[in-house]
Amino acid sequence: MNITTMTATVVWENCLIFIKDNISPQSYRTWFEPTKAVKLANNALSIQVPSKFFYEWLEEHYVKILRSALVRELGENAKLLYVINMGNSKEGDASLMERLPSSNRASVKEQAINVPLKTKNPELKNPFVIPGIRDVKIDSQLNVNFNFENFLEGDSNRLARSAGYAIANKPGGTSFNPLLIFGGVGLGKTHLSHAIGVEVKEKFPEKTVLYVSAEKFTQQYIESVKKNNRNDFIHFYQIIDVLIVDDVQFLSGKSGTQDVFFHIFNHLHQNGKQVILTSDKAPVDMQDIEQRLLSRFKWGLSAELNFPDYETRVAIIKNKLFHDGVDMPEEIIQFLANNIKTNIRELEGAIISLIAHSSYNKSEITLDLAKTLVENYVKNTKREVSIDYIQKIVSDYFSMDVETLQSKTRKRHIVQARQLAMYFSKKLTKASLASIGRQIGKRDHATVLHACKTVDNLSMTDKQFKKYVEDLTQKLSM
Repeated sequence: MNITTMTATVVWENCLIFIKDNISPQSYRTWFEPTKAVKLANNALSIQVPSKFFYEWLEEHYVKILRSALVRELGENAKLLYVINMGNSKEGDASLMERLPSSNRASVKEQAINVPLKTKNPELKNPFVIPGIRDVKIDSQLNVNFNFENFLEGDSNRLARSAGYAIANKPGGTSFNPLLIFGGVGLGKTHLSHAIGVEVKEKFPEKTVLYVSAEKFTQQYIESVKKNNRNDFIHFYQIIDVLIVDDVQFLSGKSGTQDVFFHIFNHLHQNGKQVILTSDKAPVDMQDIEQRLLSRFKWGLSAELNFPDYETRVAIIKNKLFHDGVDMPEEIIQFLANNIKTNIRELEGAIISLIAHSSYNKSEITLDLAKTLVENYVKNTKREVSIDYIQKIVSDYFSMDVETLQSKTRKRHIVQARQLAMYFSKKLTKASLASIGRQIGKRDHATVLHACKTVDNLSMTDKQFKKYVEDLTQKLSM
């Protein structure tokens, strides 16, 4: 290290001491710890920052305190220049650029190469930043109709909903960080994640909340690599207070995206920011996700959304009818709740279709109309059977009751029946291995995984067992 760099380092360290005493610890860690002094010449201190976005943020939010710190060390004629590292370039490469902060433009007009924010390179703009506003504003991408008021609580979602509400009241301040909400299609994962964000914005309007799908996150990352502004991408996500990533299983097999998300996750978690994830699988069932990332997913709470029970389905129907201002006979409500069991989205869709059909034909909603519509609706919708239904079919096939199938006995024919129930539950439902095991005799996920492998092996080596699989496949597809 030469004398100029040593002197620059000392000056900048003194500036940082002053800055640290005047801003929050979190802001200091985020925006000042990554900087370093490069050189000091002619009363101008050059510091290196990781990206253009980083530089712009310092200019927008900390220029006054930077000015005060420099004047204390170098006097009224002090200047600050930024060295912006573009990618992995070394100091001195052509991709390094020096910029002059706006506070110093008047004193060195001949070097004022900076331009107003509104005319800067549009590639620096994140698609979620509202253009034309000097202070960075972030559109949360939240659907305000997905709130806690219309996310009804039941046995199937009580843990996830309660944890979500606790987070909304204290984002980043609970042990539920991250919160991973997982479950099958149409059970309310996206709704609940939006509800948390909506509640946070209502109670803490100053916090930045962002909802993004894992697919969109991946597309943004790829685009940032193409445009050589990966650091801008990272630093944008590091300023979010509550980050909601939907369908995180989409990151499977995408090593580059996983790597950048790992670093963003670590930064947010270490700085007390809240991370909320949704997935159609539990962490233990996710394939092609790096182990270090999976371990982070398990730091907080993994809460499963299960199929809603009958009472919850009735409550969902009544809540939907109330908000739509529609009256419906109790027998029709009960019919709908009894016949659409596995998907809340399908249940609400059937209600909408029934109301629309009645309105279009100017006829009353009758039980016959409901039966006709539901029959066609369910027929044309890919049905997902429940684990309870699978256990019933398998138990009947082997002439035993469900309690016997779930029992601890090691009798061969009962063990095989239980393994078949686990196999078909894994094959025909979106439930996690842990959930399947819990519902079939309170076993763990390893037992379910072993059962699935055993069924696969026996199907290839045992003709009688192969017939069991074929018969049950037919029964469960009816």
